[in-house]
Amino acid sequence: MINARDIAILDILQRDSDTSLSEMGQKVHLSPSACSRRIAQLREAGFIRRNVALLDRATVGLPTTLFVTVGSGEHSEEWTSRFRQALAEIPEIVEAHRMTGSVDYILKIVLPNVEDYDRVYKQLIRRINMTDVSAFISMETVKSVEALPLTVLRNATSQG
Repeated sequence: MINARDIAILDILQRDSDTSLSEMGQKVHLSPSACSRRIAQLREAGFIRRNVALLDRATVGLPTTLFVTVGSGEHSEEWTSRFRQALAEIPEIVEAHRMTGSVDYILKIVLPNVEDYDRVYKQLIRRINMTDVSAFISMETVKSVEALPLTVLRNATSQG
């Protein structure tokens, strides 16, 4: 069962996974070895999927974000499989969500500039038939947070 210390460890890790075990131990009042064991248990339990480095998009030359809505007109397993494969083959598409409502999918695409969208668009339409594709250019990122809100875990542990 997850407890308040485990939640604190998860919160520290998701904000900076390079935090030393010693520093983490001081923050959660555990020894470094106890922190290490807890992290291993959290990983085994599926709370931690992987550790990654978050790159600065502007520095690596990908400052432009587009959100693209897709209407499929078709909902067969075969179309969905081809669509998912097409998404996997286009690295600029960094997120894809199946939606409710009048839009079937929304894609998040990162690019060096807006003009590169035509290249990605052509790759996508070569691979899959769609009835409607609309692109929206992000003018400014107002909020972008990688850390998940762990209040749901805190609330669950306080009720248990």
